[in-house]
Amino acid sequence: MSTVAEKLQRKSQRQAPTKQVRLKLVYIDFWSAVKLSFLVAICGAVLLLVATLFVWIVLNSLGVIAQIDSVFSDILGEDAGLTSLFSLGSVMFFASIVAVLNIVGGTAIGAISALLYNLSVRITGGLLVGFTNN
Repeated sequence: MSTVAEKLQRKSQRQAPTKQVRLKLVYIDFWSAVKLSFLVAICGAVLLLVATLFVWIVLNSLGVIAQIDSVFSDILGEDAGLTSLFSLGSVMFFASIVAVLNIVGGTAIGAISALLYNLSVRITGGLLVGFTNN
């Protein structure tokens, strides 16, 4: 007498035939590429801002900025004022400007890449991609 577990075990031992499908990527939708590149650029901008904040906090708590300020004041012979230059507000302002430029540039690169791929497909015929069913 066979149990349900034995039947399931026999079924799982059989190897299912794998199907292979070969498809060609012949078109990338422009607006989909723009939206995706915009979202990726936003994620990169948020990551840049958070990383900048953490690096500033670590460097400030270790006293690296104050040590660099004292080295510059020893070299120049006067107060260099690096602590005011590298304050949290000015560092985060610069990082936010870089983040906005990253968003604009990343979105533009995604759009241009989609256009260039769609133009190159006319010459090359597309990208052949293979898929299997496991």
